[in-house]
Amino acid sequence: MVVVGDLVTDVLVAHAGPIEPGSDTDAAITVGGGGQAANTAAWLAHAGHEVTLVAAVGDDLAGRERVAELTAAGVRCAVRAHPGAVTGSVVVLAGPHERTMITDRGAALLLDPDDVRAALVGASHLHLSGYPLLHDGSRPAGLAALEAAAGMTTSVDAASAAPLRSVGASAFLAWVRDVDVLLCNADEADVLAGPGPAAEQARRLTAHARHAVVKRGGAGATWASRDGQVWSVTPRRVRHMKDPTGAGDAFAAGLLAAWCSGAAPEASLTAGAELGAEAVGQIGARPRQPFSP
Repeated sequence: MVVVGDLVTDVLVAHAGPIEPGSDTDAAITVGGGGQAANTAAWLAHAGHEVTLVAAVGDDLAGRERVAELTAAGVRCAVRAHPGAVTGSVVVLAGPHERTMITDRGAALLLDPDDVRAALVGASHLHLSGYPLLHDGSRPAGLAALEAAAGMTTSVDAASAAPLRSVGASAFLAWVRDVDVLLCNADEADVLAGPGPAAEQARRLTAHARHAVVKRGGAGATWASRDGQVWSVTPRRVRHMKDPTGAGDAFAAGLLAAWCSGAAPEASLTAGAELGAEAVGQIGARPRQPFSP
């Protein structure tokens, strides 16, 4: 499986209460690897799947550390270090139930279409983070990934509601037309499909993708197929939810690991919910346990 997208440094600010503007707010602050594509790749490796990440970093200490972390986690890294560029970074303000991201894309905007094409040779599945498609600099690489994936199964994560609104739903849906699985959270589904129940949103999105999955956090997730069938699951209750950062990426990894292994939609949703539940029970976007082949 090949995952294409972003590898950045996360500065995670985990706060238990509301942020106090102009004053002090208690928080636990950690620095480590992030990026939707990189997180999904790490959770796929954690689930025991062979996975390659295609991304771009700066030729700097942060970039080398980010690659080393993923390599230690069992991810094969097809990551180009661009001289003169800085590795992207994201400040994540994570409360118990939501997170806000302040983003510097950095070298992620330099993702190279040739690197993407080379990594996809011989692959069976492409998972594309939507972020490359949402920015002018990296869009050619995202489109090249989808073009090069002819003959293999494909999935796309819609990435983030605000940049989706900026590029426009019609443009994004045209770029990802006929992918096998389109994943989006509730906010992204509102942008791409308009408001409504998750099942109805997922059905609307099957006009553009063969299967559509709408993630609703603790409320579960819904899968719709073009033949009109709909499945929904509710995840197990997490007693001590610590941090939602990376939960959607973990969910995507669990779902794809199951579906690409032949599982039916309902079982794939359940597998995604299990990894998502594991993610919210810890601080940070990546698996805590080391990879063991």
